[in-house]
Amino acid sequence: MEKLKNCILSQVAIEKKSMEAILSAFELVELKKGEFFLKSGKICRKMAFIDTGYLRMYDIVDGKEITLWIGSDSRFITSLSSFIFQTSNHWNIQAITDCKLYVINRENHFKLNKTEPKWLEFDNMLLANSFALLEKSMFSQLHTTAKQRYDNLLKEEPQLFKYVPLQYIASMLGITPESLSRLRKIN
Repeated sequence: MEKLKNCILSQVAIEKKSMEAILSAFELVELKKGEFFLKSGKICRKMAFIDTGYLRMYDIVDGKEITLWIGSDSRFITSLSSFIFQTSNHWNIQAITDCKLYVINRENHFKLNKTEPKWLEFDNMLLANSFALLEKSMFSQLHTTAKQRYDNLLKEEPQLFKYVPLQYIASMLGITPESLSRLRKIN
């Protein structure tokens, strides 16, 4: 839980008692490679902090898997709109590797928002970071070349290329696996 604690402390200052209350709301969940954290069509009732491993958020369109995002250690993952509004979820979230997660259910999440002001402050930062990531991704897809997207990902998250199958990375970049292979040969 040290990574989770450090993640929270990197955004907000929290007294020890409040931190203990927050951490106690999370439970350890281990997923094996290939297991699902969430399936499309279900209502999302939990959010996970990735302690170790990689999870992929994807959908299937016309029989083809489209990867939206790959979550790695020290990141949170959930289907945000389904988690907040209790609507049907559009995404599959699946373990790419064995994963160790700290999971908070929706009920405990919102209870903490009411009882721990620093959790609410942290939660607001999570939401802001999620929107910023979405904006960055959308801008990147519209205004950068495949090579620029590849170079940025390689610079920002080089470890993905060690642990994540290349077809998932290609899909996340919005290119074919063959195009990714060509880009990798250039570098």
